Amino acid sequence: MSKLFAPFKLKGLELKNRVVMAPMCQYSVTAEDGRPNDWHYVHYVSRAVGGTGLIIMEMTDVEPDGRITNRDLGLWSDDQTPAFARIIESVQASGAKVGIQIAHAGRKAEDAAEPVAPSAIPFPGEAYKTPRALSTEEVKQMVRKFGDTARRAVQAGVDMLELHGAHGYLIHQFQSALTNKRDDEYGQDLARFGCEVIEAVKREMPADMPLVFRISAVEYADGGYDIDHAIALCRAYREAGVDAFHVSSGGEGLPGTRKPGSYPGYQVPFARSIREALQVPVIAVGRLEDPALAEAVLGCEDADLIAIARGMLRDPYWATHAAIALKSDRTEIPQQYERGY
Repeated sequence: MSKLFAPFKLKGLELKNRVVMAPMCQYSVTAEDGRPNDWHYVHYVSRAVGGTGLIIMEMTDVEPDGRITNRDLGLWSDDQTPAFARIIESVQASGAKVGIQIAHAGRKAEDAAEPVAPSAIPFPGEAYKTPRALSTEEVKQMVRKFGDTARRAVQAGVDMLELHGAHGYLIHQFQSALTNKRDDEYGQDLARFGCEVIEAVKREMPADMPLVFRISAVEYADGGYDIDHAIALCRAYREAGVDAFHVSSGGEGLPGTRKPGSYPGYQVPFARSIREALQVPVIAVGRLEDPALAEAVLGCEDADLIAIARGMLRDPYWATHAAIALKSDRTEIPQQYERGY
């Protein structure tokens, strides 16, 4: 039996296979006020029809100025919930489980009049403004905003939630010494903000619903943190309530002597390191669209789930085609499309 198409269970989440659609911003010009629209509906439901086990909807922000751009999704208002619920219901009816990635861009909020961050350090590049450092009270308010967004996501019907603590966004900014120069409790303990966000989100989730945390395992900037710091963060985050980690890398935006890989599977060793250190389920991601490679990562017990990103942009039916390539006995072809195969 193909490992990639074997079922997987995480708390109350039961997946028919181990294929995950990674969250990818759509920057849809027709998105209004953070609400997903018909583009997002087709985008996500077609991947569910295409056989994906778990779909994680793109970075969804906790306040308007938390978006990377004004074309991104948000769930800062109860009025936005029905638009998400419409998509979630149809994804589930098409055979997939679905979650939302909750986030805040922090200093990487390009369209915010005044971005906010742990410290007043701008992200490199002309597109980015110098952010304003959040006060201690504002940090506590931000934690509550993450919890409020989680509550709305649960009301919309999600099967799981993911927190975005990677790629240089707000949680990542707090957990990195490159971007967190604070002298309060949120600077003295680089994991504190992330832990408080996790605890606030968990309070809004059913007990059997899993929380996934996406983390950058290493920073490529000179002086950036390495895998040992990421493992320490993950240990604190697991104790705060995280059930699995989605392991990526980079995002701090500074040039360094260490460069990110560009080869298939270049982030898999990071996933393996966190899995082995913490004995916790992990999602591997990063150029894993070759079905044989995805199968090998699972077979070598480097990860528990495989996230496909750009490969699934190219092919909504990536999962179905991977099952055929691997000769899986769990290949699912919609009855309406059987004659095409």
